[in-house]
Amino acid sequence: MPKHVATFAFLLAATPAFAGPPYISDDAEPTDYRHFEIYAFTEGVAAKADASGSFGIDFNYGAAPDLQLTAVLPVEYDAPAIGASTMGVGNIELAAKYRFAHQADIGWDIAVFPRLFMPSASPNIGDQHISFLLPLWAQKDWGDWSTFGGGGCVLSRGGGSQDYCLAGWALTRAVTPDLHLGAEIVHQGATTKGGRVLTALGAGATYDVSETYHLLAYWGPSLENPSENGRYDWYAAVLFTF
Repeated sequence: MPKHVATFAFLLAATPAFAGPPYISDDAEPTDYRHFEIYAFTEGVAAKADASGSFGIDFNYGAAPDLQLTAVLPVEYDAPAIGASTMGVGNIELAAKYRFAHQADIGWDIAVFPRLFMPSASPNIGDQHISFLLPLWAQKDWGDWSTFGGGGCVLSRGGGSQDYCLAGWALTRAVTPDLHLGAEIVHQGATTKGGRVLTALGAGATYDVSETYHLLAYWGPSLENPSENGRYDWYAAVLFTF
């Protein structure tokens, strides 16, 4: 998973209103029917002396009205302060977002977005077992504003991992026709036995270069247990829509 969701389950797919990436909180709007959204992304987490993260492709396709299919292919790296650095193919993600409620009917879009994380293909990179995320996401848009978020739980039993839950909420605004800015707060339970919970803030930006090319960026500091979870996380991507 993106480290943005691998430290935070770096989880979550985009919409024309640019909810979801670059934020950890996801939206409820699937990719438009028979359209593609493809992210070339990089992301990471910075600790006091260590650094870890990933880069890769996040592929989304509108397979049917209200149904988005997603595949994420990450290459992960770990650069500890002491010891050798490692890099390899991480946990490939397969997911499907289904929107079952619409703003036009009840005032909110609501969707489920289950994700399956496959065992890592590389020793000492990512998790060596299958895990599963089942979240519920909601979204509301009005004028230049959009708010979205929700959460769910991860089933991850293998090695030192344990089941945990996460939640997040974001608010964004179109400050110009091409530039969107936003902020969010997120919280996650301990992902490992003896681990610590994580609470963090984040700020994101998206810029439309054209109808096809878009730039995304995110940065957020940890508010809780930064020595264990990292001082801050970041994300950057080029999004192709067609």
